[in-house]
Amino acid sequence: MEPSSLKQIHTNCCFLISFVWHIYIHSMAETPSKPSDNNKLAGKVAIITGGASGIGEATARLFAEHGALIVVIADIQDELGHQVASSIGRHRCSYKHCDVTDEEQVKSLVEWTVKNFGRLDIMFSNAGILGNSDQTILNLDLSGFDRLFAINARGMATCVKHAARVMVEQRLRGSIVCTASVAASSGGRRRTDYHMSKHAVLGLVRSASMQLGVHGIRVNCVSPYGVVTPMTLHAHRKGVEELENMYEPNMSLKGAALTAKHVADAVLFLACNDSEMVTGHDLLVDGGYRIQ
Repeated sequence: MEPSSLKQIHTNCCFLISFVWHIYIHSMAETPSKPSDNNKLAGKVAIITGGASGIGEATARLFAEHGALIVVIADIQDELGHQVASSIGRHRCSYKHCDVTDEEQVKSLVEWTVKNFGRLDIMFSNAGILGNSDQTILNLDLSGFDRLFAINARGMATCVKHAARVMVEQRLRGSIVCTASVAASSGGRRRTDYHMSKHAVLGLVRSASMQLGVHGIRVNCVSPYGVVTPMTLHAHRKGVEELENMYEPNMSLKGAALTAKHVADAVLFLACNDSEMVTGHDLLVDGGYRIQ
């Protein structure tokens, strides 16, 4: 086949994937988000890192539905981020490019949010990656290890640091929520660096909650089991149903698949006043995976 023909096929495939993804994104937003009857976040300003897809996107939509004054989505997936913000409604959601491995970008994100919206009540530090599945201790690629830790651990700490500084300065009883994982309290036969990074998140949450309690700032984390998201679909190279079937046998709760919305519900609980006296907590959202 001629190179020009191969190039045309590649272009057509890319267009088709982009078109299907565009349809999927807009189907997630049936109508522009409106505050629900339960305005648990009325008047609150929130930042969500990793907010352009998956758990972050589901949480952004839920925060907007619960009356958040503004939800700032921060991500490196600019096109997706803008699409999500538009589908939620620009009056309630903004997108800001932010690479959490760069502290200056995180600092700028927080400062931009406060400058434009006056405050920061909630930080959902959610950006993370799975990394290479072949990362066993005997075959540990340290360049991959460093990249994963820069996002999952260092990036998480940077978000907590700069959100907390603003909350202390403004004397706000804010809420900081981090995405950990069931991997934060277990070992693994592979993905060694991923397990280590999530253990680090749990240590961060426990330490930060002790240090920030005097300021009335709560710090907690959610620990999901397997959730079908664009990231996990790509990592496992499986379809939605195939991935759900892979996760389901490991959960004691049967009859429903664990979704990003389930995790978002847990984040909402930790972000709002329903959890006013909860801090330093690791909230499992695992369908009973850990009790098996």
